[in-house]
Amino acid sequence: MNKTMLSILKILEKYTDVIGSREISRQLKLHGIDITERTVRYHLRILDERGYTEVFGKEGRKITEKGRLELKHALVSEKVGFVISKIETLSYQTTLDLKTLNGNVILNISYFPEERLKSAIKILTPVFSSPYVMSDRIIFAHGGEKIGDVLIPEGKIGVGTVCSVTINGIFLKAGIPVTSRFGGVVETENGKPTRFISLISYEGSSLDPLEIFIRSKMTDVLGAVKNHSGRILASFREIPVVCIDEAKRLSKEIADKGIGGILLIGGANKPLLEIPVGIDKVGMVIVGGLNPIAAIEESGIQTESKAMSTLYEYSKLKRFKDLVKGGI
Repeated sequence: MNKTMLSILKILEKYTDVIGSREISRQLKLHGIDITERTVRYHLRILDERGYTEVFGKEGRKITEKGRLELKHALVSEKVGFVISKIETLSYQTTLDLKTLNGNVILNISYFPEERLKSAIKILTPVFSSPYVMSDRIIFAHGGEKIGDVLIPEGKIGVGTVCSVTINGIFLKAGIPVTSRFGGVVETENGKPTRFISLISYEGSSLDPLEIFIRSKMTDVLGAVKNHSGRILASFREIPVVCIDEAKRLSKEIADKGIGGILLIGGANKPLLEIPVGIDKVGMVIVGGLNPIAAIEESGIQTESKAMSTLYEYSKLKRFKDLVKGGI
């Protein structure tokens, strides 16, 4: 599996319809690979032989399940640092206007079995009334429907929750650069965050750390919500010292607009929740956008999540309580 074939699979994975070699050749240029349609067809034949793609006559190809699995596991060494690169790209693409609440935000997309919807709603209700969610806005979709450019599998309910990287984008738009350092699990006592008990560096990971913590059953979001003591998903970020006053002002403005997420802003050059900061830096602790999904998983409902899945128009999201009242 070379870089060209891997890039072809990445392109095919984004499409639900069949696409031809001409479109693939055009898309490859965006990946920095400039090859002819004939060369694309050569690589496609190899992918066909290996069972990674399926031919649909002259119309083109679609990726197979075997191809999706190969894409997931291939070239792991190249994926190290992928998460931090994705964070930087999506931060720049966030266009939310705090005055109008229009513009794109970043969504995490998660799935759970359709027959567990009522149970999931019951679990999520107290979570969305807590300070441990990024926003009280959310979107649900049934199998066969799309959230952004993500197709929900049949038999599943798809959930789009606002990703914490949206905060990076809002700050960047205000002229404040944000460095994402760690994803982790924060212990809470009496309703207050006390310390990080686990951390994974974004720069050294090929997967989103919060997905790992959910799969590892390391959270207790329901305990934090119901008993005021538990373990929530959060991330540790840094901003320059010179931005601290503007960051605090912006944090309040965000909260007033119904977008939470910023748990703590530290002091200049001072550790925050026992985590040291760089020279002339200030630490920030941001709640994980996947906390609602962690609560569902804790309750015995199997979930699958993809952090930072898609960009989505914020004004099209609905308040959780309104969706529940209106029926999902």
